Amino acid sequence: MPSYTPALERRRGTRAESLHYAAAALVDSSGKLLAWIGNPQHDTFLRSSAKPFQVMPFIEQGHAHNLGLLPRQISQICASHSGTDMHVEAVRGIQEKIGVDESFLQCGSHPPFDKESNESLIVKGEKPTPLRHNCSGKHTGMLAFAKARGLPLDNYLDPAHPIQKDILAAFSEMCQIPVEEIDIGVDGCSAPNFSIPLYNTALGFARLANPQGLPEKRAEACRSVTSAMMAHPEMVSGFGRFDTRLMQVGRGKFVVKTGAEGYQAVGILPGLTEASPKGVGIALKISDGDATGRVREAVMVEILRQFGVLSESELDELSEFGPVNDILNWRKIKVGESRPIFKLERA
Repeated sequence: MPSYTPALERRRGTRAESLHYAAAALVDSSGKLLAWIGNPQHDTFLRSSAKPFQVMPFIEQGHAHNLGLLPRQISQICASHSGTDMHVEAVRGIQEKIGVDESFLQCGSHPPFDKESNESLIVKGEKPTPLRHNCSGKHTGMLAFAKARGLPLDNYLDPAHPIQKDILAAFSEMCQIPVEEIDIGVDGCSAPNFSIPLYNTALGFARLANPQGLPEKRAEACRSVTSAMMAHPEMVSGFGRFDTRLMQVGRGKFVVKTGAEGYQAVGILPGLTEASPKGVGIALKISDGDATGRVREAVMVEILRQFGVLSESELDELSEFGPVNDILNWRKIKVGESRPIFKLERA
């Protein structure tokens, strides 16, 4: 089976000008493959879509509770945030609770994703610090995990560090794939990252959204993560961005996490689809990496539309992301459109 299938085309006038390919898996929390695009067993890196799993053992072992972390701070640890002052203050608040500062972060730095925040730094003549890095929340969570256990902080990203071993074990268990079958790579923020089949990521997100049957501590950790992300979606990415908007529009239906290079994952809470009364997970990968993010957003909206979990009013609220978008030139004249061209395969 080819890994990818045509998913979205961009048309100029009456002619298709470019074509984007995708693969996706939709799986319920019992492990049943419900629908797919391309090869649902395609193996690829989750990138930042792994973050809700990477915080799992920290919460499960009681450290977040012992530190008194607020739901918005847990949401921030799961984030690929926009680098606004709001996000920086949330990350700094976690650091104050654990007695570290940004000098401990090993994520590097980059300009804020938020345009206004970046322009403000330029006007002030300030350079972005690691606190503005979109993964600073995740790294602060890892530092908190290490410090709570009295472990070294200087090598917290080493795959052999005890916290990284715990993270890998929790990820393996949630996604139901043996550790030895997980390919380990280095993420853009220097943390370990994981490559697994789309099916297993979708299963992990289904179990995250519906942890029924999991050990109680793990189930409670899942509920802590999903409730925090859904209650504070603005911390997960930022106002106006897809993860935030889909959770805002879903109003408790979805937990959503994007990843670099065209990855997108969604967990659908139980009881919301005719296809499955269980929780459902979706893992999507755009083959070309989708540098703009617009392809995966449109394709995911179309997946949710075809799967029957978005109402007409919700689709209207998400219309800026697709599934059909006008292509405008520099004079704001419509010259074409982008639109999905796939149909979900069903089990």
